[in-house]
Amino acid sequence: MDAAAGLSLFALSGIKLVEPGDDLALIASEAFARNAIAAEDGDVLVVAQKIVSKAEGRFLDLASITPSPRALALAARLDKDPRLVEAILAQSKRVVRQRPGLLIVEHRLGFVMANAGIDRSNVAPGEERILLLPADPDGSAASLRRALGALLGRRLGVIISDSFGRPHRRGVVGVALGSAGLPALVDQRGRADLFGRPLKVTETAFADEIAAAASLLMGQADEALPMVLVRGLLWSAPENPASTLVRPPEHDLFR
Repeated sequence: MDAAAGLSLFALSGIKLVEPGDDLALIASEAFARNAIAAEDGDVLVVAQKIVSKAEGRFLDLASITPSPRALALAARLDKDPRLVEAILAQSKRVVRQRPGLLIVEHRLGFVMANAGIDRSNVAPGEERILLLPADPDGSAASLRRALGALLGRRLGVIISDSFGRPHRRGVVGVALGSAGLPALVDQRGRADLFGRPLKVTETAFADEIAAAASLLMGQADEALPMVLVRGLLWSAPENPASTLVRPPEHDLFR
């Protein structure tokens, strides 16, 4: 990761409510034109996970779910809908923590998060549909990047972002679930500090930092700004996907 003299962030306004099967690359390219922004090589487009999941049809109907005995017992302790709990368990490797109203799990993609990332916010009211994470966020980012390159003729990076809570900290912050075209994780071990001492443990979650910056514009409620363009970033590290940000179990002191 190289120092940037300055960054510009542009929220792309006027994006339609995304439905299953929608072409996100086309939606993004139209949003660039509508907002009078010409894409440049090295730009990074941050896209909210929710619209990626919607475009990929990652909906699940609660009415179709029959809770297992485990889900029924857990739902009673949590005061949650047993069908929702069953859906959470189906997307998870294990339950990490629980208390009434809150279920923290390890998602089968490796993320430790509330409710396996399953959400009802900004899903049409009056329906019993829930929205799952993309099945392969890095793959989704790579596909979107290729399609954008074909439409715009530019080499962009793409990040699929979501909002995570953090242990020992209040509030949610943007993180990268998927990425393509940039180094999600930058290993700075061996680089010298100001006084020539080599860094020994420093790794920078580059994609997470970009996602967090973009979330300042995306917001968390009714802002309707699910795409943010970030310009001015510099990097020389090799590309790697957002899955490299998931800490391996053998290195996780909190498991």
